[in-house]
Amino acid sequence: MYKKIVVALALDHGLGPKALDVARKLKDDDGEIVAVHVHEPIPNFASYYLEPGQEQSVIDRAEEGVIERIGEAKDAEAIVLKGHPGRTISEYAESIGADCIIAGSHKPGMKDFFLGSTAARIVRHAPCSVHVIR
Repeated sequence: MYKKIVVALALDHGLGPKALDVARKLKDDDGEIVAVHVHEPIPNFASYYLEPGQEQSVIDRAEEGVIERIGEAKDAEAIVLKGHPGRTISEYAESIGADCIIAGSHKPGMKDFFLGSTAARIVRHAPCSVHVIR
């Protein structure tokens, strides 16, 4: 069993409830779950056209989405980070001393074979065990 589990949540995919259920089964009785969503940076050319505060509004909505995915159990901490998902999740897991990352994987498209999916990047760079779900 694991003491500190990071659950990588992509709010545009439907694997959040399943990933959190797996985390709840894998954690020790005194373990922690940290549900993480990564907000990718908006390119500078696009941010010029945004109203002031609009990006923060998106981040706030993402945090609400993570809290909603956690559900009524309220047994996980909700975190929204900025960066590129695969690298940011791996670095964050290392910084908090996580001993497991749970990430969902979708069926890859052609671009994923060349660039790699977020789950594949986490598996390659994670400082701890990784549990990939579908």
